[in-house]
Amino acid sequence: MAIRKLLLPLTGTAAGEAALSTALMIARLWNAHVTALHVRVDSRDVAPLAGEGLSGAMIEEMMSATEKESAERAHAVRGMFERFVAQHDVAVAEARHGALNATASFAAVTGREEDLVAQQARLADLTVVPHPEAGEDVSSSDALHAVLFDSGRPVLISPQAAPSRIGTRVCVAWNGTAESAASVWAAMPWLQKAEAVRVLTADEYQRRGPGAADLLAYLALHGVTADIGTFRPVDREVGAGLLKATMEFDADLLCMGAYSHSRLRQLILGGVTRHVLEHATIPVMMTR
Repeated sequence: MAIRKLLLPLTGTAAGEAALSTALMIARLWNAHVTALHVRVDSRDVAPLAGEGLSGAMIEEMMSATEKESAERAHAVRGMFERFVAQHDVAVAEARHGALNATASFAAVTGREEDLVAQQARLADLTVVPHPEAGEDVSSSDALHAVLFDSGRPVLISPQAAPSRIGTRVCVAWNGTAESAASVWAAMPWLQKAEAVRVLTADEYQRRGPGAADLLAYLALHGVTADIGTFRPVDREVGAGLLKATMEFDADLLCMGAYSHSRLRQLILGGVTRHVLEHATIPVMMTR
């Protein structure tokens, strides 16, 4: 098992460069290819507003403004990508089998971001999603949820600042659910490559299903040596306790299942997934 293709949706946020750094770091570890994808807004999406009582002239003006703004954003994102790969001496080429170095390419398409990102992610080993800027709600990211809910593939949320290392000390958040089992399978290439692996578990986090000791036995069959770390909630927040345990392990990658409870429930009431999305300072790989 290996990582050969990464998808990186770029929307033009300030976090884009940190995500590029994270994706490139992963690509260099695996001699993989990074496809940077920018989805331009389709100006025709404003047309439904005509049903809200706006005149045809106003709709046309809105479409023109949307098209102009979309073109400017696409130009800025492509410029950021080209400057980045030039500064870091990354070969811009198409993906190919047996590459001995990391490569990258850029693509711009027009349409609905959540649809196109999910479709492209289905043939990527890993999708790296930029962390939203300060003040934005990470749990509302269209790209993130498109991959989680509609691609069948894992997604890695890049931290706001590019990490200095990734995948050497890996934590696995385990609660016995189907989502956490999927995350372990997706993380197997990382676990087999890591210098140290810790399974994190808590009574407040565990659901009906195999326990952490069962997971250790399973990992051993795949040649992965791990230990168990038991954590407690911090200020009644299970997610805070989980992140504290990753920091104590000096982890540079956290792997976990996403949304064991419904997304709506977590958006309204909070939850471990939401807390980790909003507060993690290391790369987090999620699978659902």
